[in-house]
Amino acid sequence: MIHQKELSLHTSGRGTYNISHEVEAIVGSSGIVTGLCHVFVQHTSASLILCENADPDVRGDLERFLVNLVPDGSPLFRHVDEGSDDMPAHIRSILTNMDLTLPVVRGQLGLGIWQGIYLYEHRSNAHQRRVIVTISS
Repeated sequence: MIHQKELSLHTSGRGTYNISHEVEAIVGSSGIVTGLCHVFVQHTSASLILCENADPDVRGDLERFLVNLVPDGSPLFRHVDEGSDDMPAHIRSILTNMDLTLPVVRGQLGLGIWQGIYLYEHRSNAHQRRVIVTISS
């Protein structure tokens, strides 16, 4: 059995957006008790992360690390078609992930108590993002 749904998410710019509840709702409505939940973002300048959900400093530290590792406006990059954050956003999404696979246990996501699913927007400006959630038994 396979259940699939698309999420449309609006971001207000660079940062992390908790989508755990939306994904959990799709899992709950799927009727699948034991299986896998695959989450995929259809963009090359945004990603998905499984991260600490209690202390926002963790995500802030991650952002500061990536800004230091892949700075906007670096003269190293030639691909700047959409601005100085264009190529850095692509690199950041590759370094994090564009998909996650999570267990479905007793009809719910098998997340740990301190884990959350986040859409990670790597562009400075607001964007509309599409995420496909597929649950299979």
